Amino acid sequence: MVKTYTKSQLALRNGQDRPEIWVAYAGKIYDVSSSRLWKNGKHYEHWAGQDLTEELAQAPHTEQVFLKFEVIGTLKI
Repeated sequence: MVKTYTKSQLALRNGQDRPEIWVAYAGKIYDVSSSRLWKNGKHYEHWAGQDLTEELAQAPHTEQVFLKFEVIGTLKI
């Protein structure tokens, strides 16, 4: 069963406050801790612990990039 997290709980998984590095996209929360591109919770001008759904439009990649990461839970709206 997948757990549901609030935006406040997601914000704590920013690579700074806790060792987990998580991001949300389209209602799902992904663990990107293993990605060298998310080292220290930052990926270019994006920060972990946030919902990146709206920001993906400016990215040079599609949502397919999330397929390589584990879904940790869902984001409570």
